[in-house]
Amino acid sequence: MISFERRAVPSRVMAFATPCLAVLATMLAGGLMFALLGKDPVAAIRVIFWEPLFGEFAFYYRPQLLVKAAPLVLIATGLALGFRAGIWNIGAEGQYIMGALCGAAVGLALYPAETRWIFPLMVLCGALGGFLWAMIPALLRVRFDTNEILVSLMLVYVAERLLSAMALGALRNPEGRGFPGSRNLSQWDASANPELIAGTGMHWGVVAALIAVIFAYVLLERHVLGFHIRLSGEAPKAARFAGVVPGRLVVLCLGISGALAGLAGIFEVTGPAGQITIGFNTGYGFTAIIVAFLGRLHPVGILLAGLLMALTYIGGEIAQSQLGLPGAAISMFQGMLLFFLLAVDVLTHFRLKFGRSEATPALRTEAAE
Repeated sequence: MISFERRAVPSRVMAFATPCLAVLATMLAGGLMFALLGKDPVAAIRVIFWEPLFGEFAFYYRPQLLVKAAPLVLIATGLALGFRAGIWNIGAEGQYIMGALCGAAVGLALYPAETRWIFPLMVLCGALGGFLWAMIPALLRVRFDTNEILVSLMLVYVAERLLSAMALGALRNPEGRGFPGSRNLSQWDASANPELIAGTGMHWGVVAALIAVIFAYVLLERHVLGFHIRLSGEAPKAARFAGVVPGRLVVLCLGISGALAGLAGIFEVTGPAGQITIGFNTGYGFTAIIVAFLGRLHPVGILLAGLLMALTYIGGEIAQSQLGLPGAAISMFQGMLLFFLLAVDVLTHFRLKFGRSEATPALRTEAAE
């Protein structure tokens, strides 16, 4: 018989091993899913993980790793701060959209001016847009003790409706012949976010993601505020005795995560996406939750997990074109990562015990009678 036995102390070995085990389990389960779809599972896994890095057209796909990873790392870093404090922001997708909308609106209002300060102003407004959208669940939590999970999640759908309204209305390109979508911001020099080093995929969003990772690491490991964040998540009562004000921490963590999500949105709309469209949001805010947990809520782990998730995005697109895999299968494959990570993470706090279970005293008494 197999049972679980609680560990006296969480296993540090399993804490680091579970992401690797989750990736392995995802590959096995994903291979089975691909086989059920009538595709060669080995070929599918190889295309997803090998082709973007070492395939025939790897020189084209490799720079896309940074492009895809940057928004995931930015958003996941902010989410991890809140998650470690026990503050659950599930609405980063909405904050990402609002950051893009606010930043793009400022830039389009100044079109066609050609001054260097337009792009920095758009970046600031993008961060502010995400911050203000995150303040709604933060202040409701502090003032009325509402559940930030539900409020932040519902606000995603409000942000999506605003995105559609703006793409079809106020931000629509007047020269677009009636088609939805704004002007192409990536083709306007004052608002463009081009590659900083040709052929690498590195733009200002990548730089911001690296700065965010460094900032989060220093904050969590070297600053008293990081200690308060970790203490609030691990022992809320002890945190109150240590002088932590829960309301301030809620506002701070949600504010930081919202601002970083807004930055991801404005860097995306001025770079890879280029314009505000109805389908601008591609699920980065939700995928970043997987990245945060896959990286063990640690900044360096999030950086590596973001690159891995970006690899599945690019490899998934290749698999769709070369093998005819449906997009839903690729999304399910990515979702399996979080499922198996949460499942395997049980082994951090419990160990498997094999053998016959001992009968309870009551059962032994009944057997004796």
